[in-house]
Amino acid sequence: MESPAELCLDLVLDLLLSPEEAFPVPAQLRYSADDPYAVHIAFHIDSAQPIGWYFARDLLLHGLLRPTGLGDVRIWPTVVDGRRTVTLMLCSPDGDAFLQAPAARLACWVRQTLRLVPPGGAAERDRVDHALDALFAANGAPEA
Repeated sequence: MESPAELCLDLVLDLLLSPEEAFPVPAQLRYSADDPYAVHIAFHIDSAQPIGWYFARDLLLHGLLRPTGLGDVRIWPTVVDGRRTVTLMLCSPDGDAFLQAPAARLACWVRQTLRLVPPGGAAERDRVDHALDALFAANGAPEA
């Protein structure tokens, strides 16, 4: 269930099996003001539980415009048959997956996340402050 502080986007991504073949994969992107740096994507395939990945919202934002990412998640814009898409490469010990999503839908959703919590916004700063307070309290350091 989506709350005012959470945004979801249901869409179907194309899992690229080869240059000529793709398999549709239902997915849901989720963003929460409670975790302002992260985006969660859940893939709903033939398994008891969805397969989930977390990555930085900034990675998705920058990947809409140019190739970005160095680790397990890499994102870049592409054009396929005249359509603007975004390719996500997800790397795991079990293998790599290449997925494509419609760029316009992703861009619209990312824009909504930026309205919900602007980069460097108060919610982002508050979460960092609370995390630091908890860290200092756990280590017995005096609070500022």
